[in-house]
Amino acid sequence: MEDNFPIQIVGKDNVDKIPEIIPIVPLRGTILYPGTLLPLAVTRKPSMDAINKALISDKLVGFIGQKDLSVDLPKTNALYSYGCVGYILKMLRFSDGTQRVLVQGLKRFKVEKFIKTNPIFEAKIEVIEPFEEKTVEIEALMRNAIGYFSKFASLIPNFPEELQIPVLNINSPGRLADVISTNINLSYERRQELLETIPVKERLVKIMEWLNQEIQVLELGTKIQDEVESELGKSQRDFFLREQLKAIRKELGEETDASQDHEGIKKQILEAKMPSQAEEHALRELKNLSRMHQSSAEYSVSRNYLDWMISLPWSKATKDNWDLIKTEEQLNKDHYGLEKVKERILEFLAVRKLKNDMKGPILCLVGPPGVGKTSVGKSIATSLGKKFARISLGGVHDEAEIRGHRRTYVGSLPGRILQALRKTDVNNPVIMLDEIDKLGKDFRGDPSSALLEVLDPEQNNTFTDHYLDTEFDLSKVLFIATANVADTIPDPLRDRMETISISGYTLEEKIIIAENYLIPKEKEATGLEKRKINFETEALTKLITDYTREAGVRQLSLMINSVCRKIARSITENKKPNLTIKAKNLEKMFGPSKYFNEIIERISVPGVATGLAWTSVGGDILFIEANKMDGKDTLTLTGQLGEVMQESARAALSYLKSNSHKLEIPEDFFEKHNIHIHFPAGAVPKDGPSAGITIAVTLYSLIKDKIVPPNIAMTGEITIKGKVLPVGGIKEKVLAAKRAGITKIILPKRNKAELLDVKERYLEGINFSFVENINEVFNEVFS
Repeated sequence: MEDNFPIQIVGKDNVDKIPEIIPIVPLRGTILYPGTLLPLAVTRKPSMDAINKALISDKLVGFIGQKDLSVDLPKTNALYSYGCVGYILKMLRFSDGTQRVLVQGLKRFKVEKFIKTNPIFEAKIEVIEPFEEKTVEIEALMRNAIGYFSKFASLIPNFPEELQIPVLNINSPGRLADVISTNINLSYERRQELLETIPVKERLVKIMEWLNQEIQVLELGTKIQDEVESELGKSQRDFFLREQLKAIRKELGEETDASQDHEGIKKQILEAKMPSQAEEHALRELKNLSRMHQSSAEYSVSRNYLDWMISLPWSKATKDNWDLIKTEEQLNKDHYGLEKVKERILEFLAVRKLKNDMKGPILCLVGPPGVGKTSVGKSIATSLGKKFARISLGGVHDEAEIRGHRRTYVGSLPGRILQALRKTDVNNPVIMLDEIDKLGKDFRGDPSSALLEVLDPEQNNTFTDHYLDTEFDLSKVLFIATANVADTIPDPLRDRMETISISGYTLEEKIIIAENYLIPKEKEATGLEKRKINFETEALTKLITDYTREAGVRQLSLMINSVCRKIARSITENKKPNLTIKAKNLEKMFGPSKYFNEIIERISVPGVATGLAWTSVGGDILFIEANKMDGKDTLTLTGQLGEVMQESARAALSYLKSNSHKLEIPEDFFEKHNIHIHFPAGAVPKDGPSAGITIAVTLYSLIKDKIVPPNIAMTGEITIKGKVLPVGGIKEKVLAAKRAGITKIILPKRNKAELLDVKERYLEGINFSFVENINEVFNEVFS
């Protein structure tokens, strides 16, 4: 590394002939001019080798500035083309291996080409001989330059007089420009620019321009200092320095006047019509902003905060259209079925309209995926003329996602609630909190606890985001939550919401939804809206039963989209596709059926029974198998069962053992046999008490060697005394049994009232038996 010391002035050149090829030393951060002395600290080995080589010959070295000061060992392409030949007057070696040299600048040169780059640089150069014609114009420029320099020196306290006197006695215009440039504050790039400026006239003009600029800066600084010096104290020093820098930059045109910008911000704050507390907070922050320098980190943080305060919809709102007839039409247009859901939503909106406020329970739509929970929220927003925003809460673990980060954190932002309001630009939108049952919590906090204030009508009018640190009224927002399972929603959060269950669709409903909604939608999505594509009812039925297994219609929509894509491809390949989709064509399109009715195949031996289960994606059938083996009274349970389901199996076995005489079971059966109960689909976790009576029937079928009829399915909890207790999810379980072709269902008697929620046409072809104890179940199954 080459470090420079103050540059000094020398007399005439003391070398007459400069060789064509000389060693080159890169300079970092300083420039050598002809007619000046430059002390250098040399630390880079190639540079020391070049100087050593020059010392044993003619002591001449070419000094060239490097473009990038951060490079330690620059290549030739990283050096400027122009430099200055220097004569080494003195060299000292130090114990740390570095050198100190005193160099005299001789003449400018331009590099023609580099002859050698390793271990030192050597270049073929063209020496630039000075041409100085002393005309009247040049004489005038010299006098002006000397005058500017004298004025510049007088404005700097304690400027060395020994540097002023030699400048006044220089007769060479070129040397005058070079010497003055070494004694004023110029950037590294400007120093190189001056070195590369060969015409003397241009060099003097540039020096005078830069001198004039420096003089204006110094005069302004003196003026500012005189004005504030009387009031300046130790506590005011920082403020004075900022004002001085701002005034200097303003005079140089390097900075816009920030006061106009601050006035604009103040006007926006007043126009936002914030609550008085928030407005005072924003104006106080603006006052702090005006005292900060624009390049400081605090300035950008404060400015971003004010931008958020201004952009939030404190007083902006859409005009509500509480036309419930229109809302009902919109819901019917967008969704088929869901009568109970639509009825409850309309009742909810009617109460909101009569009360003329938004206080009341928050709706939570609970149902399996693909049944239309999110689209119901969009339909409500459309019918009411409100803007809609969706916030996905699935996998959110950080409380700051809801309440925001404090401004002390780098890159902090408000929470998702305020971000959604800023996006909609109104304070009364419909905000859907999607997947609220999938919230998590860890060391960063519990986001469900942060939602308590958001969803509580008594608290959310004073919601405080950590980033804003002031209250924002959320009471005008219509919140609607969705979930797949209500059980995983924390109790305090669930208590603030009214749950509306959306069950799965039956086969008949799916066919109507496909014909009226899904097919037109997918035709438009694949560019086939003008084609007359016809799905036969049998084809839709086969798609639903053999290629999808779901409570909703999302997979069905994907299958229809796949059919449309195949037709679109045939059209683009100039083939004649069959626009009538028949059931027999599906196997060619999608291969063999993915799902089939395996009840008859499964229920063909003793020890197998069909139960009904409720999962996060709706109802489903569940097979339970049992085997007996020679052994001594051991029960084995497999199929990834939860603790409750294991207890149900033990309860069923306990009942059979304690009532073996009444049930005509051989007395020594349990002593001589081990029993293994298995729940197929072992990779899927299972739990709950509703398989109790199904396990008991499976064991009874195994012991008595009787086959359970394949058309019978059942659900219910069993006690060790044989009582049958009610279970949940009856509607979903019944619809699953209907889809599977079950014709007889056994239910707990106390669940009978829940069948009223199921339309009668969905129950056609199914016989129901309602039981109170397990003996009634055995009679219904094996009678």
